Amino acid sequence: MATVAAALEPWQAAAPRKRRSATRRPARREAAARGPEVDSEADSATVLRRIREAGEDLLLSDFWSSALETINRCLRKHQELLKTLVGTLPEALGNLHLDSSPDEPDVARDCTRGETGETLVTGACHLKCVCYGIGNFATCVIARNQLTFLLLFLEKCQIPRSHCCVYDPLFSQLEIAVLNTLGVTVLSENEEGKRSICGEPTVFYMLHCGTALYNNLLWSNWSVDALSKMVIIGNSFRGLEERLLTRILQKNYPYIAKIFKGLEELEFPQTPQYTDIFNDTSVHWFPAQKLKQLSADTWVFREEPDYQDCEDLEIIRKKTEDPSAGDSSSL
Repeated sequence: MATVAAALEPWQAAAPRKRRSATRRPARREAAARGPEVDSEADSATVLRRIREAGEDLLLSDFWSSALETINRCLRKHQELLKTLVGTLPEALGNLHLDSSPDEPDVARDCTRGETGETLVTGACHLKCVCYGIGNFATCVIARNQLTFLLLFLEKCQIPRSHCCVYDPLFSQLEIAVLNTLGVTVLSENEEGKRSICGEPTVFYMLHCGTALYNNLLWSNWSVDALSKMVIIGNSFRGLEERLLTRILQKNYPYIAKIFKGLEELEFPQTPQYTDIFNDTSVHWFPAQKLKQLSADTWVFREEPDYQDCEDLEIIRKKTEDPSAGDSSSL
């Protein structure tokens, strides 16, 4: 138990140490072949230690302060555009404290520590967070850094970890145990991104996810009221517009295709240390004023996406209840 306890101790304000360079890998998720995992205390402690080290490196990097400022700019603009919506997103965002300061005690706080023993600002509890597709952070450097950023983002925004739902079909039992230790809420079912925010202001953290996942999320919240309360940190929608043919977008991902004119986007900064980890990442929000300017026909079409004729579908589907249908969880 001493090993785990040590991994969960608060960070100390230490002198800057030599940064470890992030491993360059071409794929977002490397489901590396590995033998049966032993869900032991030693394994959990190792993963927690690596998350802690990744957090120390991230806090020392130029990328962290630049990315935080990008998110801050987005939230400030969003709040200004939605100041007429009393009691919803502006109220929640008004409680966020994203300005970096060397005197802030949370900067040196351990991102592997749970919420016990610390009272977070309750005013920010109206804001929710959902994370999809983080990957196998126990074995993949890219996924581990992305998880670390999420933990520090929650800390900086003063969003309780219990208000953050996390899911990836690839999570191992060890990774689920680690996430439970960290205090986030691990979803038990594959929602395929089809989560309605139900009127609650929500930040979706979806780095390097398949296009269908974003399309599903938009479909589940296809209204001015819902979309205007969402922020998505994930693949650049403008990048999708540039890479995919218009006919492919309109046929396979109609909700993404229709939302471009109702979208605001800010790109994440790019630094050599984190090029493979946060590349093609932007912060997206949907100003109510822009959404209301879209044609009425935009909101009439509400068919659920099925992707039957979509090739190279980058989404892991939830398993069918019909055993004769085989395993539908493959990519």
